[in-house]
Amino acid sequence: MARRLWAALGGGIRVAAAEIRSAATAPSSSASYHTIQAIPREHCGPRVASKDRAQGRIPAVVFSRDDRDPSKPVSRKHLLTTERKQIKSILKQVQLPFFCSTTFHLQIRAGSGSCHLLESGVVLPIKARLDFVHRNAETGDVLNLVFQWAEEGSEVNVDVPVVFKGQDLSPGIKKVGGHLNVIRESLTYRCPVEHIPPKIEVDVSNLDIGDRLFMRNIEVHPSLKLLSKVEEMPVCKVVAAKPKISKQPVVATNSEEEPAIV
Repeated sequence: MARRLWAALGGGIRVAAAEIRSAATAPSSSASYHTIQAIPREHCGPRVASKDRAQGRIPAVVFSRDDRDPSKPVSRKHLLTTERKQIKSILKQVQLPFFCSTTFHLQIRAGSGSCHLLESGVVLPIKARLDFVHRNAETGDVLNLVFQWAEEGSEVNVDVPVVFKGQDLSPGIKKVGGHLNVIRESLTYRCPVEHIPPKIEVDVSNLDIGDRLFMRNIEVHPSLKLLSKVEEMPVCKVVAAKPKISKQPVVATNSEEEPAIV
């Protein structure tokens, strides 16, 4: 039943004969060596999702975008479930801030433990609605995952985390006692799948008090296009520490005057 449903979901689905590349020959520079295993699910909704989670699985969705017109909404939604243990293991190694800028190999099989491969390819986590991965606020457990196919030769919009290094060498921080004011924690680029950076490292070791780094100062692969109309916007600035205001102690005075009797 699941096989027939999956075959009917869309005539344009890639055939399973397209084998997954090894990590050494992955098309994306950020491609992880992890291979996410998934199986189709026939239905959606809160009750179905709760049942999947109770069985140790995470509801997931994979989309395809029309690369000819990136402004169009995602289409070709396919419903999947993944194993919670595997996703938790991946997040421990990849870390959540870099999850949405890392591509993964995806294998969709006919059922749990099945050897029959329905489809395979490279996917990228995407932001849908509020986030790309929904987590339980109390336990931190992953509740849902959203991916898009990241086909070789295509381009995708990626929010790339910015990592600042060299703070211990910055004269404005080390000698003067200032601190780094982070203005942008990530930058959005239009990236060829082959050149998606998992993160952007920014060296602040030469910054003094008042120095700033702007978006135009960030060096990335020439194929990446910054999706911002204001390249003069700073991403960080070294600012002076606020002076500490010492509170004067209140000295109590002993009055010799007798209190008035009312």
